[in-house]
Amino acid sequence: ISYRKYTRRGTTMASVIEKSIRTVVTKAVGVLAGINRKRMPKLNAGNPYLIGLNQPMTEEKTIESLIVVGEIPRELDGRYMRIGPNPVFAPDPNSYHWFTGEGMAHGVRIKDGTALWYRNRWIRSNIVSKSLGEEPALGARNPRSDNANTNIIGIDGRTFAIVEAGAFPVELEDGLDTLKHNPFDDTLGGSFSAHPHLDSATGERHAICYDAMSQDQVWHVVLDPNAQVIRREAIAVDGGPSIHDCAITKNYVLVFDLPVTFSMKSVLAGHRFPYKWDNDHSARVGLCPRNGSGKDTIWCDVDPCYVFHTANAYEEVNGSVVVDVVAHETMFANSAIGPDSKRSRLERWTIDAKTQSVERKVLHDHNQEFPRVNEKYSCKLTRYIYSVALAMDADDEILSRPGTELFKHDVQCGEVQVRDFGANRHPGEFVFVADESAEEQGEDVGWLMGFVVDLENQRTELVILNAKDFCGEPQAQIHIPHCIPSGFHGNWV
Repeated sequence: ISYRKYTRRGTTMASVIEKSIRTVVTKAVGVLAGINRKRMPKLNAGNPYLIGLNQPMTEEKTIESLIVVGEIPRELDGRYMRIGPNPVFAPDPNSYHWFTGEGMAHGVRIKDGTALWYRNRWIRSNIVSKSLGEEPALGARNPRSDNANTNIIGIDGRTFAIVEAGAFPVELEDGLDTLKHNPFDDTLGGSFSAHPHLDSATGERHAICYDAMSQDQVWHVVLDPNAQVIRREAIAVDGGPSIHDCAITKNYVLVFDLPVTFSMKSVLAGHRFPYKWDNDHSARVGLCPRNGSGKDTIWCDVDPCYVFHTANAYEEVNGSVVVDVVAHETMFANSAIGPDSKRSRLERWTIDAKTQSVERKVLHDHNQEFPRVNEKYSCKLTRYIYSVALAMDADDEILSRPGTELFKHDVQCGEVQVRDFGANRHPGEFVFVADESAEEQGEDVGWLMGFVVDLENQRTELVILNAKDFCGEPQAQIHIPHCIPSGFHGNWV
């Protein structure tokens, strides 16, 4: 019902009535969802996101004596940090969804060739603080969710845990303890993303942000180098698409409007993550002008698929936009507890704004995820992409079964180097760290680092590789005497 044509007083009354209706409906939906959640069928094999590589940690640790094999490059001075879901108490395995677990950050501090400490800390959502018997953390929250569990980034000497779909960023201190829930010093004005992309030329970070409560628009959000929001431009969509990542070029931000959308049916069924594959939702990629109106977005049709992550994008001389992505054939088609893709590939998409079309080319036909590049080359043609292998058994959900290999893709000549860590040793996302002090400069001059979980010996190693000598001996392996659960994303800060 619209009351906008009436007086100021009438408009106020309308907003009160609307708010009351929404409150009643929301409560009713919540009650029905809770009932149906308890009726979910039992998982006979258990929930794969609560066991094995995903077994949650039950305590916070600070370890200051870490065994190091090899030599840590003395040029490295900072923290490797990664975050992921880690329930603070044992959830119902039949209804637990991997994407909704409470956030836990892990970090290793490196300086002067030494690993000074490892720490893990829960991000202090209200649920975590209550469970640990603490006062709530400071700061503003979205009342629907205050759980940040998907990425951890550094901006201007500050550290933020971030997530998509509604919850605000959480600012952390250097040792990973929660400082406050902080929507970028109250400049955000809405939801954020798990994947802001840094433009190394300007220092700005660009993101496409969606909110579970908004079905008809998403936003292009830009942070300046001081972590202040300087742009929040609405882009019209239909059906509430889940947009996990974006990509940027010199002139555009890419909007991946693909067939995973908000599902009220899933909400009513009690699903914790209410997004499902939607055969009726057209797949398209939008080219939104970085400094223009969202209304001027150029939409280009693409064959149905889903993209969690992009590697990089750039513009060709003829005006075409090229982006490298990991594309899944489908996503969230059946499972209510996690990603249910059975096939993914590294692909190059060439987007023609004139014909509003997308040409897809397979670069590597192996299940994989978490593509990363040297971020100094953002918005430029990149030669190297680093990604993590996933299982090739099509009978299983591949994201619940990581492989043991790391890939280095040379997209210029089509070669793929494969580094296999060995049986029961599973790498997570590896990040590239440029060697700023090297006399020789180049795209792969630097290091790769990431966690490798050794299931057999129940430990984790932070492995540091020379990126140019990808298959050679690690430069260093920092031993952490327990398994760190499979997580999502991290960075070197």
